[in-house]
Amino acid sequence: MSHLISEGDRGFLRAFEAGDVRPADFSHRAHIRLAYIYLSEHRVDAAHQLMRQALLSFLKHHGIEAAKYHETMTRAWIMAVRHFMEKTAASESADAFIEQNPRMLDAKIMMTHYSASVLFSIEARAQFVEPNLDPIPKYTK
Repeated sequence: MSHLISEGDRGFLRAFEAGDVRPADFSHRAHIRLAYIYLSEHRVDAAHQLMRQALLSFLKHHGIEAAKYHETMTRAWIMAVRHFMEKTAASESADAFIEQNPRMLDAKIMMTHYSASVLFSIEARAQFVEPNLDPIPKYTK
């Protein structure tokens, strides 16, 4: 599989990691874009670690409480994006990838994998909790 990132994606990554993306501009689509960028160049575990660091830095930079970070959501979306990458022909950019997979833009998709009581629990916010309704396929590469 050879998913690529565009110069626009590289610019977005640099801006995000530098704290130049405003919280109001960091939508669900932007989260998916960031996950795709990390996964295009890193294995799942490394992409997850990079995503966690980037999100925690983003929260700190913008004076948002770190408690807003949700470990299960972060890991689950990394896993979901990776799954869609496996099912999709190689893309030249995050935008092309998202256009091929518009279902990912539905932030409620995680509710097909988790019950609300599990996903929105204190435990799931603090550490990764496996889906209790429908597993998300796992990939190591």
